Amino acid sequence: MLNLVFALIGAYAIVCIGAWVLHRYFIYLPDKKRYAPKDVGLAGVKEINFKGRGGVTLIAWYLPARGRKPTLLYFTGNSGSAANRARKIEAIAASGYGVFMLNYRRYGGSGGWPTEANNVADANAAFDYMRALGIPARDIVAYGESLGTAVATRLALQRPVRALVLEAPFTSVVDVGRQVWWFLPLRLIMTDQYRTIDRIGSVRVPLLIVHGARDSLIPVSHARQIYAAANEPKSLAILRRGTHNDLFDQGAWEKVTAFLDVPAAQLVRPAATTRPAQFEPTALAS
Repeated sequence: MLNLVFALIGAYAIVCIGAWVLHRYFIYLPDKKRYAPKDVGLAGVKEINFKGRGGVTLIAWYLPARGRKPTLLYFTGNSGSAANRARKIEAIAASGYGVFMLNYRRYGGSGGWPTEANNVADANAAFDYMRALGIPARDIVAYGESLGTAVATRLALQRPVRALVLEAPFTSVVDVGRQVWWFLPLRLIMTDQYRTIDRIGSVRVPLLIVHGARDSLIPVSHARQIYAAANEPKSLAILRRGTHNDLFDQGAWEKVTAFLDVPAAQLVRPAATTRPAQFEPTALAS
């Protein structure tokens, strides 16, 4: 019996070590192919090359804003690349907003390897590059999708962005992983934990959270926890029919434009005077 116990402990330790070695392969699922914007039918979108931390070459897709509209510094989810978000870029462009969509390292032709530290450093480099293009900080919105919500949150703590928008955020990668790997000590195993729940309370810019009520990958409870921990002014839009990957189809972009179309001077007032009724945290948007 004692030998069996030791064997089980040994097997469990091997599984934990394997998870520690391989966990980033589960977090990052890049499409490494380099596409040009025109390859996916995007006109007017430029491919930008700039240097990230350590001199690594990064690729972003940039569409300038029209008029006085702000520009989204957009951080994608953990799979695909900017090319997979072409229809989102079209929706953003149709509204006159600009977008600077970063391909993380190994994504969409960017060099290097993605890690939490690298992604956050590269987010800061992207912001600084946008400033060098002449875009005022007051016109840059940190926008994160899924994994990118953690990156956008970190950027909002380190650079003076206009606002922060989180599409399908999670409290931490550890909490998401526990839904499947509940038997592993993920907090000890995982190096990249993206603990948004520990940082959102330090964010001081206006916040919008958009989440799908039917999201099975990142349950809506994550969004509610982040909302509860955040400072005012803050807004939460829960899309009744939304899952994880279809939020633009379910009206997410309309919620974002309603939030961002508020003049910057009003956006920073207490949320009770600026938050539209459809953003009430207890309401489900159709």
